[in-house]
Amino acid sequence: MSAKVRLYVDHPLGAGQSVPLDRDQAHYLFGVMRLGPGARVALFNGRDGEWQAEVAEAGKRGGVLACVAQSKPLQLPPDLWLIFAPIKKARTDFIVEKAAEMGAARIVPVVTEFTNSERIRQDRLQAHAVEAAEQCGGTFVPEVAELQKLSALLDHWPLSRQLMFCDEAEVGQRLFLDEVRAEPPAPWAILIGPEGGFSEGERKRLQGMEQSHVVSLGPRILRADTAAVAAMTLWQQRLGDWR
Repeated sequence: MSAKVRLYVDHPLGAGQSVPLDRDQAHYLFGVMRLGPGARVALFNGRDGEWQAEVAEAGKRGGVLACVAQSKPLQLPPDLWLIFAPIKKARTDFIVEKAAEMGAARIVPVVTEFTNSERIRQDRLQAHAVEAAEQCGGTFVPEVAELQKLSALLDHWPLSRQLMFCDEAEVGQRLFLDEVRAEPPAPWAILIGPEGGFSEGERKRLQGMEQSHVVSLGPRILRADTAAVAAMTLWQQRLGDWR
């Protein structure tokens, strides 16, 4: 019998491993989903793959699951960062959720010169990444990094990491990464701008980086959340694990 519920746990998983549940997890499994002893739950922790587990103990304030067998190995995404400037709350949540679903290894919110929203709750965004992984069948949860200035991120940019710079000023002017060879795979990042676009200073700096590949996302300027999905789709088809 396969599990109908998937749950992320911050606990080691393995044959015969017991997994304690906190109050919120117990409420979800036993109060909301109405599972009882013997029911199956699919567990993952971002490290040990997915495991089928059985409910060994069920209570209102806690419980215990017992790992039975591994159902999926750990599936790591490509070494891809999604870098974006926070926007309105619901649309920022959307970007994080879709980045997790589509295979980002790390999600990096940044403050640019024209960023409209300069505050985030990292813990809430990380929870959205976990929920997205639970729902899409993933076995890996990307880290949502702390908010930082774009300039500081670029000051310490890794020499080996290529950058797909999605510049709205290039609308209709450049094809996607035509000059980039698909092999061998390398560390990459995608940078999506804020609602107000990039400043001239930021654009000049990004265009001057050796690792930067300036691209357009088509003939129309896209909203930031749409641009994130479009850019990840193009990158995954050209250089990622969708090929």
